[in-house]
Amino acid sequence: MADSEAVIRLYKSEDKIHPRAVDGFFARWRWALVALTQAVFYGLPWLTWGDRPAVLFDLASRRFYVFGLVLYPQDFVYLTALLLMSAYALFLFTAVAGRVWCGYACPQTVYTEIFVRIEHWFEGDRNARLKLDKAGWSWNKLWRKGGKQVVWIALALFTGISFVGYFTPIRELMTFSLGGWEAFWVLFYGFATYGNAGYMREQVCKYMCPYARFQSAMFDRDTLIVTYDPARGEPRGGNAKRGKKGEARSAAVGDCIDCSLCVQVCPTGIDIREGLQYECISCAACIDVCDGVMDKMNYPQGLIRFDTQNGLTGHLGWAKKLRRVLRPRVLIYGSVLLLISGGLLFSLLTRSPVRLDIVRDRSVLARQVEDGYIENLYRLQLMNTTESAQRYGVAVEGLDGIALARPVDVSLAPAEARWVALAVRVPPATAARAGGGAHVIHFRLEPLGAAGAAAGLSEKSTFVVPR
Repeated sequence: MADSEAVIRLYKSEDKIHPRAVDGFFARWRWALVALTQAVFYGLPWLTWGDRPAVLFDLASRRFYVFGLVLYPQDFVYLTALLLMSAYALFLFTAVAGRVWCGYACPQTVYTEIFVRIEHWFEGDRNARLKLDKAGWSWNKLWRKGGKQVVWIALALFTGISFVGYFTPIRELMTFSLGGWEAFWVLFYGFATYGNAGYMREQVCKYMCPYARFQSAMFDRDTLIVTYDPARGEPRGGNAKRGKKGEARSAAVGDCIDCSLCVQVCPTGIDIREGLQYECISCAACIDVCDGVMDKMNYPQGLIRFDTQNGLTGHLGWAKKLRRVLRPRVLIYGSVLLLISGGLLFSLLTRSPVRLDIVRDRSVLARQVEDGYIENLYRLQLMNTTESAQRYGVAVEGLDGIALARPVDVSLAPAEARWVALAVRVPPATAARAGGGAHVIHFRLEPLGAAGAAAGLSEKSTFVVPR
């Protein structure tokens, strides 16, 4: 018997999805969030705070400016807290309301909405675009396709410039004095925006984004999802089965008229009537279009709606569904999110205006100097976390008679970081009483002058006495 061969394809070619334009309550909310998120993204790089951008991640000088905050790499804990907050917020929103993040605020969804709207302006709605794609090349097709591409590319490049504007002042970028890395990232981010929003679209959500794959771990039967009510809608039937307008319809026909508009407006091309699917991004476009059809048919809205699986099968009212929101996983996610948010806020409010890191001189642990004094060498890194000048004196304590070899007075310019070398000595009698080994001491910064209104700071280190 001849061996049989099977061809397994790793990629399935699919027809391009042309979502139909829709208007309604959820569509207006979606575009409101598009406007809000893009106003923040494109607008923040242009805001100024004093003589600098309000938000700037200056990688060259290793300083991150967020309005009045000046952050250093040592403040990495804040980034960790923000990432944890984002993760738990995503878990919380998903457990309560499904993939609303995907449908309303995800950058992939937002830019796809914008690019599809531009395509709509040039090529028309769904049927017109399908017809244009099938038509041969003509001047009409050329200028419509070409005009769309020009606007897409311009928007993608401006998006790339705005992204890089968070790392290099955007006013410098707009003079087109780009360095090599700036040019690379503008083109890279612009190309990614152009490709993902213009061509890949739903493919990113269906095949590249991991969120669609692990969302089922955060869903339960009380999670709010976009769902179709089969008890009310089935069996489906067109107008031919419903009689003339004003006449009683057949009892065997449900509310769904099988117009397929819910499929035509879906940006991922699914049929919500087939049940919950991982491709659904909860954009609610199908709800808007179905409600419009129900209005025209004089049927109640809500054949497709936001509901929970328990609410759908148990016919629960909104009061009962809202009471079921406070279930264990939601309480845990919310509590952890509140705890991390509170900790981050408290840390920022009580944050010291200066950071102090102490590094011992490893080349000489300890040495004996004049009059038998024992001396250790240190390097202090001081970082001004404010945008006002600060002046500090340095003191040391922890052993009897311990003192600096010479007084140290440090002036820090706004957002300046600098290293200071100093020597610490203890008298011979103290060294003898303390014995050999390492002993805990504290360096203390004491504010000086009018700029020293901020509180001081103490940091622990060790003083080594030779054995």
